[in-house]
Order: sequence, then structure tokens, then C-alpha cells
Amino acid sequence: MSQTADERRALVTECWAAAWDDGDVAALDRLLAPDYRRRSSSDEQGLTLEEFKATIVTTRASFPDLSTTIEDLAVDGDLVAVRWRSSGTHTHPFLGVPATGRAVEVAGATFASFGPDGLVHEERVTWDPRGLLSALGIITVGQDS
Repeated sequence: MSQTADERRALVTECWAAAWDDGDVAALDRLLAPDYRRRSSSDEQGLTLEEFKATIVTTRASFPDLSTTIEDLAVDGDLVAVRWRSSGTHTHPFLGVPATGRAVEVAGATFASFGPDGLVHEERVTWDPRGLLSALGIITVGQDS
């Protein structure tokens, strides 16, 4: 399945907004392969497609006003890079942390490649979870003792 850079850009943008902003994780099935893995430096095994969808559902339940902005999206052949920023209000428990009512913002980047089937089989995401924990008041970062 051959896709143009514009078609890939549109597919990423549409599926990202549907999943992260609207909670429609089924939209990811148009973008991510059944054998998909989402890897980060803290989790080399990575999340499966179903685990990734569950993460989005859990995150949106804790931050119901979650909004994600794609700040930059570059497509070069089969490669795609996304620089993103998410914000929301912590109004329900998140990973065992009681609701704080705090507005939080995190940013990161995602790097992926499309397979010959036009789907993403693996992506790498980089972001600093300490920023989220700090915004929730769970830890302090960058302060001298």
C-alpha cells in the first residue's frame, strides 16, 4: 500500500486526535498494525496495541479534558516524527494518585516508520514522566536542597 507523505500526515493527525482528544482508541486500528509495539527508554519490551489503547483510556479517565497538540509532524518516506504537547486537569485518580485538581502539561516526541502495509508496527516515544509527577506535586525536580 503506497501512501504519499500528505496521506500519512493526515492519517497520523486524524488517528491521534480521535484517540487522545476524543477517546476513540479504535481509530488507531487504521494507523497501527496488530503486532504494534510502543517503546520508550523506560520500557524496552514496549506496549502492545491493546496495552497502548488501555493507557490512553486510563489517562483520559484521569484527565477528562485532555487535549493533545501536534506541534510538528515530519514525514520522510516511511519515517514519521511527531513533536507533541498534552495538557489536562487531574480530576480523577491516576495510577494510584488521588485527584489533585491540578492542570498539567507534558511534551514529548514520537518516532515511527510505516511498514509496506501502510501501518506502523513500532514506534519510539520520548518524554519526561518526571514533569508529570512534578506537575501533580508528587515529586519536585530541578530544585537544590
